[in-house]
Amino acid sequence: MRVRAKSVSAVARLSFAALIVAMAASSQALAADPRFPDWPCVQIKVPEISVAAVWTGPSIDDVRQKWQSDPKVAELVARLAARRTPLDEVEKRIAEFLDASSAERQDRARLLFAGLFETLNRERSEVMDGIERFSRKQKGVVEKIRAKATELHRLQDAPNPDQAKIDELANQLDWDTRVYEDEKKTVSYVCEVPQLIERRLFALARSIQQALD
Repeated sequence: MRVRAKSVSAVARLSFAALIVAMAASSQALAADPRFPDWPCVQIKVPEISVAAVWTGPSIDDVRQKWQSDPKVAELVARLAARRTPLDEVEKRIAEFLDASSAERQDRARLLFAGLFETLNRERSEVMDGIERFSRKQKGVVEKIRAKATELHRLQDAPNPDQAKIDELANQLDWDTRVYEDEKKTVSYVCEVPQLIERRLFALARSIQQALD
């Protein structure tokens, strides 16, 4: 019986130590940019990409709502926006699409970029919203872990500790903390996705502008 109590106590100490580390890491991440308290990434959050940041071609202001009405443009936008489409194929398809008279080439280029900008900017925003939802969920998990840790200490400090309850809660706390830490590790990978989308948009814009020139 003594061995069992000692083992559970060790588990409890490990769990609480892991909780402290996890919460400290979380607090440091959230302190990175107080404007966005739910943003867990080390990368600075830029809510939207501006057209001027990626495009130096002709204005797209008058075509931003028109590209979807052209089935050919809409289909090409979907194919080029997909990250599984290699960039060498992207350049070939853009060159083929812009193979027209000078005036028509500009119109096609504007429609194509307008579609790519809207599609990838929306995709990036959806990914960032998902990251923040995940961050809020993790905060809730931390609060539950904190509550269980407090209850565990209360049980351990009781005059007549209920070892069965201590064992059960210690195991729950250990499991919850492990799950939290495993999920937290995925954040660093997910946080790279908005940057990948940005890079693709930059590359697509550059390919269109080069084909225009």
